[in-house]
Amino acid sequence: MGCGKFDLRKPAMDWGRDGRHVIEGVNYLHRWGFSSGIDNSGKHDGIRAYKEGKVGPYFDFLEKEHLAKVHLQDFASRAGGNYEHTFPTPLPERAYADNWIARNGLELIRQAPKHRPWFLQVNFNGPHEPMDITRRMQERWAGTSFPQPFRNTQFPPEKHDEIRQNYSAMIENIDRWLGIYLEELEKRGELENTLIIYASDHGEMLGDHHRWAKRVPYHPSVGVPLLVTGPGVQQGIVHQQPTTTLDLAATFLDYSGISVPDSMDSRTLRPLLEGRSGQTREYVFSGLESWRLVMDNRYKLIRGFDPEGNRTQSQSYRSEPLLLFDLKEDPQESVNLAAEAPDVVARLGRVLVGQLRDEKS
Repeated sequence: MGCGKFDLRKPAMDWGRDGRHVIEGVNYLHRWGFSSGIDNSGKHDGIRAYKEGKVGPYFDFLEKEHLAKVHLQDFASRAGGNYEHTFPTPLPERAYADNWIARNGLELIRQAPKHRPWFLQVNFNGPHEPMDITRRMQERWAGTSFPQPFRNTQFPPEKHDEIRQNYSAMIENIDRWLGIYLEELEKRGELENTLIIYASDHGEMLGDHHRWAKRVPYHPSVGVPLLVTGPGVQQGIVHQQPTTTLDLAATFLDYSGISVPDSMDSRTLRPLLEGRSGQTREYVFSGLESWRLVMDNRYKLIRGFDPEGNRTQSQSYRSEPLLLFDLKEDPQESVNLAAEAPDVVARLGRVLVGQLRDEKS
């Protein structure tokens, strides 16, 4: 089962009012492996689609609550300032997108047959710009101070604090719903028999390096949380080995008693989670548009990214510039060591070239 933002047919914007993705007789939810679910748009896609007459399940809900126009007007008032416009949404708590998504997930759990295995994936819209939060969420974080962004004086300190207050409020709201899910699992007698994984698809620069959103190879953008609890998972253990959310697929299969196909690059994390020795990754990769990166448990090599922002998407990631950061000594990724550590560049470069060759093939 699944609900929230799948992004599996994003360009088509054809979720349908019920989010079931039944297109010309084809049930895409079933084709993707879901027996039940509600696929929904992200924040911006939902607005754009609704203006084009394509109504997804969240806007269908807003229409029934007579709040669609309210939501459209709120987004329009944030145009050109998705971060600095930190005022709360006029939507009531029940109509806030993440709360609506969470209720869908809760209902799916309640529909799941007891005493039979089930899987649920909940994809929240937050934390994500614009910085729209409810008044209740805003009041909880009002007045909280945060470290200022690294190398960014774009806004006064008070505004940077407000932006980070709203971002934190989005995260806390999701945490609140996770607690509600845990209570539901306990009522069902399934809490001790459920693997729970908390992760994300990307990070957020929040002004660091004078950048916002995602799409860049700095760690605030490419790094995501990965927290796991459940039967057999050791408590209080932090693993420093490189890993990737791609490894979650094999992990789910392993815990389900299903063999991981040899054709999959995904590797199960179960041995690590249970405190046993297991095969770990020596390197992980990431990339988007013009850049590609490889990292081990200390160094990150980036190819094709211009930190000054002068690089275009048409330029090849197989060319310069090269950036090398020591994530242990320089977690802010402020000093490029490419010229000073040619041996590390050569080692990681060979690995990255091999990955690029596989990518091309």
